Amino acid sequence: MAEDLPELTGEQKLWALAAAVLFLLAIGFLGFALQSQVLVPFAIGWVALQIFGYVGSLKFAKGDFASPLFKSQVMLHVMALMLLGALIVRGTN
Repeated sequence: MAEDLPELTGEQKLWALAAAVLFLLAIGFLGFALQSQVLVPFAIGWVALQIFGYVGSLKFAKGDFASPLFKSQVMLHVMALMLLGALIVRGTN
């Protein structure tokens, strides 16, 4: 039987939720990009970057969602989301 895992702290849950929301947004944008054939390389790259980035940072942080390495990975994807928003705003003007 598997050993009991420690309970996550509130800060760990918050950062894990932020990462999950960003990942779901990236998956949703990938679906939109594939359907409309707009920014497909960006959408594929963003999802791939999240997968490798989150897995790698969690590996080095030994599973701590509140480590500075994981937090920086989440903030990197927040910046990617802001760049995507800027592209959309710029493209509609």
